[in-house]
Amino acid sequence: MSALLNVNNMTHYFGGLRAVYDYNLTIEPGQITGLIGPNGAGKTTVFNLITGVYTPTKGSITLENENIKGLETNEIAAKGLGRTFQNLALWRHMSVLDHIKMAHYSQLSYGLIGSFFNTRKCRQQEARIEENSYRLLELFDIKQHAHQMVTNLPYGAQRRVEMARAMATNPKILFLDEPTAGMTPDELVQMIKIIQQVHRNFKIAIFLIEHRMKFVMELCQHIQTLVFGEVIAQGPPEEIQNNPEVIEAYLGKEDLT
Repeated sequence: MSALLNVNNMTHYFGGLRAVYDYNLTIEPGQITGLIGPNGAGKTTVFNLITGVYTPTKGSITLENENIKGLETNEIAAKGLGRTFQNLALWRHMSVLDHIKMAHYSQLSYGLIGSFFNTRKCRQQEARIEENSYRLLELFDIKQHAHQMVTNLPYGAQRRVEMARAMATNPKILFLDEPTAGMTPDELVQMIKIIQQVHRNFKIAIFLIEHRMKFVMELCQHIQTLVFGEVIAQGPPEEIQNNPEVIEAYLGKEDLT
C-alpha cells in the first residue's frame, strides 16, 4: 500500500530563526498519527507548512505522489487536506448548519448560470449538500443546534462544528490542532468517541496535535515527539510513553501513563 502523505526533509526559517528542521512524515491510508511536544516546539508550524499557510524553506510535500508544496491553502484543501485550528476559526454571525453547507461549495459544478436559473442540476446538488450537512451534524452530535448562531454554543460544541465543517470538504486526511483544548473531562470523553466514530465510518487518515497524553495514547497508532522543531522520537504509543528522552524533554520526570 503506497503512502497517502509524504513529507521529506522539511525545514523552515522565520527570518534567521529555525522553526522546523529536517522533518519527515509518512501517513498511510486510515492511519491515526499524533504529534506531541512542549509549548513552542513547532507543532502548529508543521501543520501550517503542510497545509499551505507557509511554504517550507526546504523539503518536499506530496499527497498521493502529487507535489503540494507551495500551493495555496484552498488548493491544498481541495486536494484532500481538511483541518481545524488551535484557536477556533468560526464565523460569528453564521448558523451551525450554514457553516457546514458553506464548506461543500468548492465541490459544486452547476456554476453561476445554474444558480441564477435554479436549474435541475443546481437543485439536485443543493439537496445533496443539505442531506450531507445534516448527516454530519448528527455524527458530531450538534444537529440540535443546526439553526443557532455558532457563538451561542458551548465551547465543546463549537469545536465539533469546526470538525464537521472540515469533514464537509471530503478530506483524505483530517488535521486536528488541539481538538480537546479548553474542554471539560466529559467533553474530552465525548470527543474521543466522536473521533473514533469518524475514523471508523469514513476510514479516514487523521493527523492530530494534542497535549493531553491519555487522549493521544488511546487514539493514535503512531506518535512523533517534536522538540525545538526536531523529531526526537517516534513510534507506537507504548514506545513513546516509555521513552526516556520523551519523558525528560516533554514532561520532565513525570510519567506519561
